[in-house]
Amino acid sequence: MKFSPSTSVYVLGAILCVALTICSRNGGDRGGPSFLASLAVAGIAYLLAIREFLSTPGLPRRVVIIGLVLAAVWHLQFLRMQSGPDDDIRRYVWDGRLQRLGYNPYLVVPGDPAVRGLHTAETRDLNHPDLPSPYPAGAQLFFRAVTAIHESTFALKVAFVVCDFAIIFVLLDVLRREKRGAHLVLAYAWNPLLAIEVAGSGHIDIVGALLLLVSYAALRRQWRAIAAVGFGLAVAVKLLPIVLLPLYWKRVRPRDAVLAVALVGLLYVPFLNQGVPIGSLGTFVNSFQFNDPVFASLELVAPPQIVAGLAVLVGFLTAIWLRSKSPEWTPEAIAWPMAVTLLCGPVVYPWYLSWTLPFLRSASTLPIIIWTVSIIPTYIVWHWRTLGRPWWVPAWMLLLEYGAVATAGLIITLRNRRDKSVPARDF
Repeated sequence: MKFSPSTSVYVLGAILCVALTICSRNGGDRGGPSFLASLAVAGIAYLLAIREFLSTPGLPRRVVIIGLVLAAVWHLQFLRMQSGPDDDIRRYVWDGRLQRLGYNPYLVVPGDPAVRGLHTAETRDLNHPDLPSPYPAGAQLFFRAVTAIHESTFALKVAFVVCDFAIIFVLLDVLRREKRGAHLVLAYAWNPLLAIEVAGSGHIDIVGALLLLVSYAALRRQWRAIAAVGFGLAVAVKLLPIVLLPLYWKRVRPRDAVLAVALVGLLYVPFLNQGVPIGSLGTFVNSFQFNDPVFASLELVAPPQIVAGLAVLVGFLTAIWLRSKSPEWTPEAIAWPMAVTLLCGPVVYPWYLSWTLPFLRSASTLPIIIWTVSIIPTYIVWHWRTLGRPWWVPAWMLLLEYGAVATAGLIITLRNRRDKSVPARDF
C-alpha cells in the first residue's frame, strides 16, 4: 500500500513529534539511552521526510501549515527544559551581565575569586570558568540586549527560538521568489538539531544563521547594502561564515563592503578599552578538540594554529571554486564552504551545523543533511562524561558519522557521472 505524499508527511511529522517530545522529557540526561533512542527515531523520520520533500514538486498549503505547527509543538517541549551546567547559555548570561555591570567579558575570568560576588545562581557553575569569553562582539551585544530585558537562560532561549521562527518566515519568502514549493521550509523546520540546540540548550549560532539568510535573501533582491551588512553581522556573531567572502566579491559594491566593515568595527568599540578584544579565542583554537578526525590527523604534522588556518583556507577555496563553477547565487554555495570548514576544524559540535540548515533544500546538499543526523551518536559523549569517562569520540563513532556522509557524497557523484554519460534521446 502506497501513501500519498501528503499522508506520508503527516505520518512522519507525527512520528517526529512523538519522538522529540520523548527526547525532551529525557533532556536532563543528554546522550543517555532514552535520549539517544528517541532522537535516533526522530533522525530517521527526518531523513524519510527529506526524501518526500525532495521528490515532490509541491504539497498542499495545509500540509505546510500543519507541519509548522508540529515543529512549534516540539520546540515548546524543549523550551521547557532546564539548562545544564555544561550548556554555553550560562556563559551567555554571564557575558551579558558583565557588560551591564560595566565589565569587559574579554578580560574577566569567571572563576576569579575577585568576581565571585558578580555571579548569580545560573552563572555560578558555567563551563570553563578559568577562561574569559571567546565570543565576537556581535554575539556579546546580543547577550547584553536580551539580558537587559530579562537576565535568565530562559529569556535567551526564547530569543533564540524567535530567531528560529524568523528564519522560517524568511525562507518562505525566498522559496516563493525562487518559485519552489513552500513545503521545502519543512526541510529546515523539522531538523531535530533545531529542537535540541536552539530550544533545548540554546546556542547563539541560530542568530548568525538568521543574519546570513537575511543577507542571502537581500542579495537575491539586489539589496546589496543590506546583504553586505547582514553578512558582516553574521561574521560578528561567529567567525565561521568569513569563508563565504569570495561569494560576495563583485556581488556587492565597494561602498557596501565599507559600510559592513565599519559597522562591525563599531560593534567592537565598547570592548577596546583594554587591549585587543579576542578573549580566549586563541586558547579555543589551540586546546579545544572534539569530533575532529581531519584536524586530529593533520595536527600530527603541523601546529594547531596552522591546521586551523588550513581549515579556513579550504573553506575559502571551496567558495572560490563554487563561484567559478556557477555565476548563480545559490543556497548550496552558502552551505558547502561552511560545511567543509567545519569538517576540517578542531571542534565539530552538533549545533555548529545549524549554520548550514537554512540552505539545505536540494539533493546536492544531501551529504550535509545526512551529517546533521549522523552526528547524533556523538551526544553519548555527554552521558559518558557524567559517568567519569574521557571526553572524546571513539573511532567507531567517527566512522559511523563521517562514513555516512562520505557514502552519500560518493553515491551523488556516481549518479551525476552516470547521468552525464547517458546520451540524450530525441523524442
